[in-house]
Amino acid sequence: MSETAPPRPALVRAIGRWDLTAAVINGVIGSAIFGMPARLAELTGVWSPLIALVAGLGVLSIVLCFAEVASRFQDAGGPYLYARASFGPFVGFQAGWLSFWIRAASLSANLNVFCTYLAELLPAAGEGRGRAVTMTLVVLLVTAVNLIGVRQATWTVNVLTVAKLLPLVLLLAVGLWRVRGDVLATQAVSQPSWTQAILLLMFAYGGFEAALIPAGEAKDPRRDTAFALLVAMAVVSALYMLVQLVVVGLVPHVAGVRAPLADAFRALLGPAGATLASVGAMISVCGYTNGVVLQAPRLLYSMAERRELPALFARVHPRYRTPDRAILTFAVLALALGLYGSFEWNAVLSVIVRLVTYGLTCLALPVLRARRPQEEPGFRLHGAAVVVPVAVLTCLWLLSTRTFAQAGILLLIMAVGAAFYFSSPRLTSAPSGAK
Repeated sequence: MSETAPPRPALVRAIGRWDLTAAVINGVIGSAIFGMPARLAELTGVWSPLIALVAGLGVLSIVLCFAEVASRFQDAGGPYLYARASFGPFVGFQAGWLSFWIRAASLSANLNVFCTYLAELLPAAGEGRGRAVTMTLVVLLVTAVNLIGVRQATWTVNVLTVAKLLPLVLLLAVGLWRVRGDVLATQAVSQPSWTQAILLLMFAYGGFEAALIPAGEAKDPRRDTAFALLVAMAVVSALYMLVQLVVVGLVPHVAGVRAPLADAFRALLGPAGATLASVGAMISVCGYTNGVVLQAPRLLYSMAERRELPALFARVHPRYRTPDRAILTFAVLALALGLYGSFEWNAVLSVIVRLVTYGLTCLALPVLRARRPQEEPGFRLHGAAVVVPVAVLTCLWLLSTRTFAQAGILLLIMAVGAAFYFSSPRLTSAPSGAK
Protein backbone atom coordinates (compact mmCIF):
# COMPACT_ATOMS: atom_id res chain seq x y z
CA MET A 1 0.00 0.00 0.00
CA SER A 2 1.53 3.31 -1.07
CA GLU A 3 1.95 6.11 1.40
CA THR A 4 1.00 9.65 0.57
CA ALA A 5 3.99 11.99 0.61
CA PRO A 6 3.79 14.63 3.34
CA PRO A 7 2.97 18.11 2.09
CA ARG A 8 5.94 20.33 1.40
CA PRO A 9 6.46 23.00 4.08
CA ALA A 10 5.07 26.39 3.07
CA LEU A 11 6.32 29.89 3.82
CA VAL A 12 4.83 31.67 6.82
CA ARG A 13 2.88 34.91 6.32
CA ALA A 14 4.28 36.93 9.22
CA ILE A 15 5.13 40.38 7.74
CA GLY A 16 2.58 43.01 8.72
CA ARG A 17 1.92 46.51 7.37
CA TRP A 18 4.40 48.31 9.63
CA ASP A 19 6.92 45.49 9.27
CA LEU A 20 6.74 46.04 5.52
CA THR A 21 7.10 49.81 5.95
CA ALA A 22 10.20 49.29 8.10
CA ALA A 23 11.57 46.89 5.48
CA VAL A 24 11.19 49.53 2.73
CA ILE A 25 12.93 52.19 4.84
CA ASN A 26 15.65 49.71 5.74
CA GLY A 27 16.06 48.72 2.08
CA VAL A 28 16.62 52.32 1.03
CA ILE A 29 18.67 53.76 3.89
CA GLY A 30 21.94 51.87 3.91
CA SER A 31 25.40 53.31 3.51
CA ALA A 32 24.57 56.13 1.07
CA ILE A 33 23.28 58.61 3.62
CA PHE A 34 26.60 58.47 5.50
CA GLY A 35 28.74 59.30 2.47
CA MET A 36 26.35 61.06 0.09
CA PRO A 37 26.22 64.58 1.63
CA ALA A 38 29.84 65.46 0.76
CA ARG A 39 29.62 64.28 -2.84
CA LEU A 40 26.20 65.90 -3.31
CA ALA A 41 27.55 69.21 -1.98
CA GLU A 42 30.51 68.92 -4.35
CA LEU A 43 28.11 68.55 -7.30
CA THR A 44 25.40 71.08 -6.43
CA GLY A 45 26.68 73.14 -3.48
CA VAL A 46 24.15 75.03 -1.39
CA TRP A 47 21.35 73.75 -3.63
CA SER A 48 22.02 70.14 -2.56
CA PRO A 49 19.17 69.91 0.01
CA LEU A 50 16.72 71.03 -2.66
CA ILE A 51 18.06 68.62 -5.29
CA ALA A 52 17.68 65.80 -2.75
CA LEU A 53 13.99 66.65 -2.46
CA VAL A 54 13.53 67.10 -6.23
CA ALA A 55 15.14 63.71 -6.89
CA GLY A 56 12.79 62.15 -4.35
CA LEU A 57 9.83 63.58 -6.25
CA GLY A 58 11.27 62.15 -9.46
CA VAL A 59 11.64 58.71 -7.90
CA LEU A 60 8.03 59.05 -6.71
CA SER A 61 6.76 58.46 -10.26
CA ILE A 62 8.51 55.07 -10.26
CA VAL A 63 7.32 54.25 -6.73
CA LEU A 64 3.71 55.00 -7.67
CA CYS A 65 3.92 52.53 -10.55
CA PHE A 66 5.33 49.92 -8.18
CA ALA A 67 2.53 50.63 -5.71
CA GLU A 68 -0.23 49.61 -8.11
CA VAL A 69 1.61 46.76 -9.79
CA ALA A 70 2.69 45.21 -6.47
CA SER A 71 -0.84 45.49 -5.06
CA ARG A 72 -1.99 43.03 -7.74
CA PHE A 73 0.16 40.18 -6.39
CA GLN A 74 0.54 38.24 -3.17
CA ASP A 75 3.35 35.79 -4.01
CA ALA A 76 7.12 36.08 -3.60
CA GLY A 77 9.18 37.51 -6.45
CA GLY A 78 8.75 41.28 -6.69
CA PRO A 79 9.87 42.75 -10.05
CA TYR A 80 10.54 39.23 -11.35
CA LEU A 81 6.92 38.22 -10.77
CA TYR A 82 5.53 41.46 -12.24
CA ALA A 83 7.58 41.18 -15.44
CA ARG A 84 6.78 37.49 -15.82
CA ALA A 85 3.03 38.09 -15.57
CA SER A 86 3.21 41.04 -17.97
CA PHE A 87 5.77 40.09 -20.62
CA GLY A 88 6.21 36.32 -20.35
CA PRO A 89 8.67 33.87 -18.79
CA PHE A 90 11.86 35.04 -20.53
CA VAL A 91 11.49 38.73 -19.67
CA GLY A 92 10.39 37.72 -16.18
CA PHE A 93 13.46 35.56 -15.79
CA GLN A 94 15.70 38.43 -16.87
CA ALA A 95 13.99 40.76 -14.37
CA GLY A 96 14.55 38.23 -11.59
CA TRP A 97 18.11 37.55 -12.68
CA LEU A 98 18.90 41.28 -12.73
CA SER A 99 17.14 41.89 -9.41
CA PHE A 100 19.20 39.16 -7.80
CA TRP A 101 22.43 40.82 -8.95
CA ILE A 102 21.18 44.21 -7.76
CA ARG A 103 20.78 42.84 -4.25
CA ALA A 104 24.07 40.93 -4.29
CA ALA A 105 26.03 43.96 -5.52
CA SER A 106 24.30 46.33 -3.10
CA LEU A 107 25.03 44.05 -0.16
CA SER A 108 28.66 43.73 -1.24
CA ALA A 109 29.01 47.51 -1.48
CA ASN A 110 27.61 47.90 2.02
CA LEU A 111 29.97 45.28 3.44
CA ASN A 112 32.86 47.43 2.23
CA VAL A 113 31.34 50.50 3.92
CA PHE A 114 30.97 48.58 7.18
CA CYS A 115 34.67 47.74 7.14
CA THR A 116 35.57 51.36 6.40
CA TYR A 117 33.61 52.70 9.37
CA LEU A 118 34.75 49.97 11.72
CA ALA A 119 38.32 50.80 10.73
CA GLU A 120 37.79 54.26 12.26
CA LEU A 121 37.53 52.51 15.63
CA LEU A 122 39.52 49.33 14.90
CA PRO A 123 42.07 50.00 12.11
CA ALA A 124 42.83 46.30 11.50
CA ALA A 125 39.28 45.80 10.15
CA GLY A 126 39.93 48.01 7.15
CA GLU A 127 42.28 45.85 5.12
CA GLY A 128 43.69 42.40 4.49
CA ARG A 129 42.75 39.56 6.78
CA GLY A 130 40.90 41.82 9.19
CA ARG A 131 38.63 43.04 6.39
CA ALA A 132 37.89 39.48 5.27
CA VAL A 133 37.13 38.33 8.83
CA THR A 134 34.87 41.33 9.44
CA MET A 135 32.83 40.75 6.29
CA THR A 136 32.53 37.04 7.01
CA LEU A 137 31.30 37.58 10.57
CA VAL A 138 28.66 40.10 9.45
CA VAL A 139 27.37 37.75 6.75
CA LEU A 140 27.36 34.75 9.12
CA LEU A 141 25.36 36.68 11.71
CA VAL A 142 22.63 37.91 9.39
CA THR A 143 22.46 34.57 7.57
CA ALA A 144 21.87 32.74 10.85
CA VAL A 145 19.10 35.18 11.81
CA ASN A 146 17.37 34.68 8.46
CA LEU A 147 17.72 30.90 8.50
CA ILE A 148 16.05 30.61 11.90
CA GLY A 149 12.80 32.18 10.67
CA VAL A 150 11.09 35.06 8.92
CA ARG A 151 9.61 36.36 12.19
CA GLN A 152 13.07 36.65 13.75
CA ALA A 153 14.42 38.28 10.60
CA THR A 154 11.50 40.73 10.50
CA TRP A 155 11.92 41.67 14.17
CA THR A 156 15.62 42.24 13.54
CA VAL A 157 14.86 44.50 10.57
CA ASN A 158 12.41 46.50 12.72
CA VAL A 159 14.89 46.93 15.57
CA LEU A 160 17.80 47.87 13.32
CA THR A 161 15.64 50.27 11.30
CA VAL A 162 14.76 52.16 14.49
CA ALA A 163 18.41 51.99 15.63
CA LYS A 164 19.74 53.41 12.36
CA LEU A 165 17.20 56.25 12.38
CA LEU A 166 17.88 57.38 15.95
CA PRO A 167 21.31 58.99 15.28
CA LEU A 168 19.91 60.72 12.19
CA VAL A 169 16.92 62.04 14.13
CA LEU A 170 19.31 63.24 16.85
CA LEU A 171 21.39 65.03 14.23
CA LEU A 172 18.30 66.83 12.96
CA ALA A 173 16.93 67.64 16.42
CA VAL A 174 20.19 69.25 17.53
CA GLY A 175 21.59 70.47 14.24
CA LEU A 176 18.70 72.13 12.40
CA TRP A 177 18.75 75.01 14.88
CA ARG A 178 22.49 75.55 14.40
CA VAL A 179 22.66 75.81 10.60
CA ARG A 180 24.77 78.89 9.81
CA GLY A 181 24.54 81.15 6.79
CA ASP A 182 28.29 81.74 6.65
CA VAL A 183 28.89 77.96 6.50
CA LEU A 184 26.31 77.60 3.73
CA ALA A 185 28.20 80.26 1.78
CA THR A 186 31.33 78.07 1.74
CA GLN A 187 29.50 75.40 -0.27
CA ALA A 188 29.28 77.47 -3.47
CA VAL A 189 29.88 75.55 -6.73
CA SER A 190 30.72 77.46 -9.92
CA GLN A 191 29.38 74.82 -12.33
CA PRO A 192 26.77 72.51 -10.73
CA SER A 193 26.47 69.00 -12.18
CA TRP A 194 22.77 68.28 -11.89
CA THR A 195 22.82 65.02 -13.86
CA GLN A 196 25.54 63.43 -11.75
CA ALA A 197 23.70 64.52 -8.61
CA ILE A 198 20.50 62.84 -9.78
CA LEU A 199 22.44 59.65 -10.55
CA LEU A 200 23.96 59.66 -7.08
CA LEU A 201 20.53 60.12 -5.55
CA MET A 202 19.10 57.29 -7.65
CA PHE A 203 21.51 54.99 -5.84
CA ALA A 204 20.55 56.58 -2.52
CA TYR A 205 16.80 56.22 -3.15
CA GLY A 206 17.06 52.74 -4.66
CA GLY A 207 16.23 49.57 -2.82
CA PHE A 208 12.54 50.13 -2.05
CA GLU A 209 11.63 47.33 -4.44
CA ALA A 210 13.61 44.77 -2.42
CA ALA A 211 11.03 44.79 0.37
CA LEU A 212 8.43 43.56 -2.12
CA ILE A 213 10.30 40.36 -2.99
CA PRO A 214 9.20 38.32 0.08
CA ALA A 215 5.50 39.14 -0.51
CA GLY A 216 4.73 35.45 -0.05
CA GLU A 217 5.46 35.97 3.65
CA ALA A 218 3.46 39.20 4.03
CA LYS A 219 0.10 38.99 5.79
CA ASP A 220 -1.82 41.06 3.24
CA PRO A 221 0.52 42.34 0.48
CA ARG A 222 -2.28 43.55 -1.80
CA ARG A 223 -3.56 45.87 0.92
CA ASP A 224 -0.32 46.86 2.63
CA THR A 225 2.23 47.33 -0.17
CA ALA A 226 1.18 50.77 -1.43
CA PHE A 227 0.88 52.09 2.13
CA ALA A 228 4.36 50.85 3.01
CA LEU A 229 5.96 52.26 -0.16
CA LEU A 230 4.42 55.72 0.07
CA VAL A 231 4.91 56.20 3.82
CA ALA A 232 8.48 54.91 3.71
CA MET A 233 9.52 57.04 0.73
CA ALA A 234 8.01 60.15 2.33
CA VAL A 235 10.12 59.48 5.44
CA VAL A 236 13.26 58.84 3.38
CA SER A 237 12.83 61.97 1.21
CA ALA A 238 12.37 64.22 4.22
CA LEU A 239 15.31 62.61 5.97
CA TYR A 240 17.67 62.99 3.00
CA MET A 241 16.76 66.64 2.47
CA LEU A 242 17.05 67.63 6.15
CA VAL A 243 20.27 65.70 6.77
CA GLN A 244 21.79 67.34 3.71
CA LEU A 245 20.74 70.77 4.99
CA VAL A 246 22.28 70.16 8.42
CA VAL A 247 25.56 68.89 6.98
CA VAL A 248 26.08 71.77 4.51
CA GLY A 249 25.05 74.20 7.24
CA LEU A 250 27.45 72.87 9.88
CA VAL A 251 30.59 71.64 8.06
CA PRO A 252 32.48 74.28 6.03
CA HIS A 253 33.67 73.13 2.58
CA VAL A 254 32.08 69.74 3.19
CA ALA A 255 32.86 68.62 -0.39
CA GLY A 256 36.39 67.74 0.74
CA VAL A 257 35.32 65.72 3.80
CA ARG A 258 35.53 61.90 3.82
CA ALA A 259 32.98 61.22 6.58
CA PRO A 260 30.54 64.15 6.48
CA LEU A 261 28.12 62.94 9.15
CA ALA A 262 30.97 62.24 11.54
CA ASP A 263 32.19 65.81 11.05
CA ALA A 264 28.68 67.17 11.56
CA PHE A 265 28.30 65.21 14.80
CA ARG A 266 31.77 66.34 15.85
CA ALA A 267 30.72 69.97 15.35
CA LEU A 268 27.69 69.38 17.57
CA LEU A 269 28.92 66.94 20.22
CA GLY A 270 32.71 66.79 19.98
CA PRO A 271 34.73 63.55 19.57
CA ALA A 272 31.95 61.48 21.14
CA GLY A 273 29.68 62.66 18.35
CA ALA A 274 32.08 61.38 15.70
CA THR A 275 32.14 57.97 17.41
CA LEU A 276 28.36 57.97 17.53
CA ALA A 277 28.23 58.63 13.78
CA SER A 278 30.59 55.72 13.07
CA VAL A 279 28.54 53.36 15.22
CA GLY A 280 25.37 54.61 13.56
CA ALA A 281 26.84 53.90 10.13
CA MET A 282 27.69 50.33 11.11
CA ILE A 283 24.22 49.76 12.56
CA SER A 284 22.72 51.12 9.35
CA VAL A 285 24.77 48.73 7.24
CA CYS A 286 23.89 45.78 9.51
CA GLY A 287 20.20 46.60 9.20
CA TYR A 288 20.48 46.89 5.45
CA THR A 289 22.42 43.63 5.23
CA ASN A 290 19.83 41.77 7.26
CA GLY A 291 17.06 43.14 5.06
CA VAL A 292 18.80 42.09 1.86
CA VAL A 293 19.40 38.55 3.13
CA LEU A 294 15.70 38.42 4.09
CA GLN A 295 14.57 39.54 0.63
CA ALA A 296 16.93 38.46 -2.16
CA PRO A 297 16.94 34.67 -1.59
CA ARG A 298 13.16 34.74 -2.13
CA LEU A 299 13.97 35.54 -5.76
CA LEU A 300 15.83 32.26 -6.13
CA TYR A 301 12.99 30.50 -4.32
CA SER A 302 10.31 32.06 -6.54
CA MET A 303 12.19 31.30 -9.77
CA ALA A 304 12.86 27.72 -8.67
CA GLU A 305 9.17 27.32 -7.84
CA ARG A 306 8.48 28.08 -11.50
CA ARG A 307 11.12 25.62 -12.74
CA GLU A 308 13.43 28.33 -14.05
CA LEU A 309 16.22 27.49 -11.60
CA PRO A 310 17.29 24.17 -10.07
CA ALA A 311 14.75 22.66 -7.69
CA LEU A 312 17.16 22.79 -4.74
CA PHE A 313 16.50 26.55 -4.41
CA ALA A 314 12.79 25.85 -3.85
CA ARG A 315 13.42 23.86 -0.68
CA VAL A 316 11.77 25.19 2.49
CA HIS A 317 13.38 24.11 5.78
CA PRO A 318 10.95 21.72 7.51
CA ARG A 319 11.47 23.29 10.93
CA TYR A 320 12.24 26.96 10.34
CA ARG A 321 10.03 27.32 7.23
CA THR A 322 12.59 29.44 5.40
CA PRO A 323 14.17 28.87 1.95
CA ASP A 324 17.43 27.77 3.54
CA ARG A 325 19.40 26.73 0.45
CA ALA A 326 18.52 29.94 -1.38
CA ILE A 327 19.61 31.97 1.66
CA LEU A 328 22.94 30.16 1.95
CA THR A 329 23.65 30.48 -1.78
CA PHE A 330 22.96 34.20 -1.78
CA ALA A 331 25.07 34.80 1.33
CA VAL A 332 28.10 33.01 -0.13
CA LEU A 333 27.85 34.86 -3.46
CA ALA A 334 27.42 38.29 -1.85
CA LEU A 335 30.36 37.67 0.48
CA ALA A 336 32.53 36.68 -2.49
CA LEU A 337 31.61 39.88 -4.36
CA GLY A 338 32.31 41.94 -1.25
CA LEU A 339 35.74 40.42 -0.78
CA TYR A 340 36.58 40.82 -4.47
CA GLY A 341 35.19 44.25 -5.39
CA SER A 342 35.30 47.73 -3.92
CA PHE A 343 32.33 49.80 -2.80
CA GLU A 344 32.38 51.83 -6.03
CA TRP A 345 32.48 48.79 -8.32
CA ASN A 346 29.53 47.11 -6.62
CA ALA A 347 27.52 50.34 -6.34
CA VAL A 348 27.86 51.10 -10.06
CA LEU A 349 26.75 47.59 -10.94
CA SER A 350 23.72 47.93 -8.68
CA VAL A 351 22.56 51.26 -10.13
CA ILE A 352 22.86 50.31 -13.79
CA VAL A 353 20.99 47.05 -13.41
CA ARG A 354 18.32 48.60 -11.17
CA LEU A 355 17.18 51.06 -13.84
CA VAL A 356 16.20 48.22 -16.18
CA THR A 357 14.03 46.48 -13.59
CA TYR A 358 12.40 49.79 -12.64
CA GLY A 359 11.51 50.49 -16.27
CA LEU A 360 10.04 47.01 -16.73
CA THR A 361 7.79 47.35 -13.70
CA CYS A 362 6.55 50.75 -14.83
CA LEU A 363 5.73 49.33 -18.28
CA ALA A 364 3.97 46.40 -16.60
CA LEU A 365 1.28 48.68 -15.17
CA PRO A 366 -0.62 49.44 -18.44
CA VAL A 367 -0.07 45.86 -19.62
CA LEU A 368 -1.65 44.40 -16.49
CA ARG A 369 -4.56 46.83 -16.71
CA ALA A 370 -5.21 45.76 -20.31
CA ARG A 371 -4.91 42.04 -19.60
CA ARG A 372 -6.88 42.06 -16.34
CA PRO A 373 -9.56 44.73 -16.81
CA GLN A 374 -11.87 43.17 -14.21
CA GLU A 375 -9.19 42.91 -11.53
CA GLU A 376 -9.32 45.54 -8.81
CA PRO A 377 -5.83 46.19 -7.39
CA GLY A 378 -5.25 47.04 -3.77
CA PHE A 379 -4.08 50.48 -4.93
CA ARG A 380 -5.07 52.24 -8.17
CA LEU A 381 -2.81 54.93 -9.57
CA HIS A 382 -4.84 57.86 -10.86
CA GLY A 383 -3.15 59.75 -13.69
CA ALA A 384 -1.23 56.68 -14.83
CA ALA A 385 -1.32 57.95 -18.44
CA VAL A 386 1.07 60.71 -17.33
CA VAL A 387 2.97 59.05 -14.49
CA VAL A 388 4.00 55.90 -16.40
CA PRO A 389 5.66 57.73 -19.34
CA VAL A 390 7.45 60.07 -16.92
CA ALA A 391 8.78 57.11 -14.93
CA VAL A 392 9.91 55.17 -18.01
CA LEU A 393 11.57 58.20 -19.60
CA THR A 394 13.39 58.90 -16.33
CA CYS A 395 14.88 55.40 -16.38
CA LEU A 396 15.84 55.69 -20.07
CA TRP A 397 17.42 59.11 -19.55
CA LEU A 398 19.54 57.92 -16.65
CA LEU A 399 20.64 54.84 -18.59
CA SER A 400 21.61 57.03 -21.55
CA THR A 401 24.11 58.91 -19.37
CA ARG A 402 26.16 55.77 -18.70
CA THR A 403 29.42 54.94 -20.46
CA PHE A 404 29.81 52.12 -22.98
CA ALA A 405 31.89 50.18 -20.46
CA GLN A 406 29.14 50.41 -17.85
CA ALA A 407 26.50 49.43 -20.41
CA GLY A 408 28.69 46.46 -21.29
CA ILE A 409 28.43 45.18 -17.70
CA LEU A 410 24.65 45.23 -18.00
CA LEU A 411 24.66 43.44 -21.36
CA LEU A 412 27.06 40.81 -20.08
CA ILE A 413 24.86 40.01 -17.08
CA MET A 414 21.80 39.76 -19.34
CA ALA A 415 23.64 37.53 -21.81
CA VAL A 416 24.71 35.14 -19.05
CA GLY A 417 21.13 35.11 -17.79
CA ALA A 418 19.81 34.32 -21.28
CA ALA A 419 22.24 31.43 -21.66
CA PHE A 420 21.23 30.07 -18.27
CA TYR A 421 17.53 30.44 -19.12
CA PHE A 422 17.67 28.59 -22.42
CA SER A 423 19.78 25.78 -20.98
CA SER A 424 17.50 25.27 -17.98
CA PRO A 425 15.46 22.04 -17.82
CA ARG A 426 12.46 24.05 -16.57
CA LEU A 427 10.04 22.42 -19.01
CA THR A 428 10.97 18.85 -18.15
CA SER A 429 11.39 18.81 -14.38
CA ALA A 430 9.37 20.21 -11.51
CA PRO A 431 10.92 21.43 -8.26
CA SER A 432 10.85 19.07 -5.34
CA GLY A 433 11.88 21.30 -2.49
CA ALA A 434 10.99 18.85 0.23
CA LYS A 435 14.06 16.73 -0.33
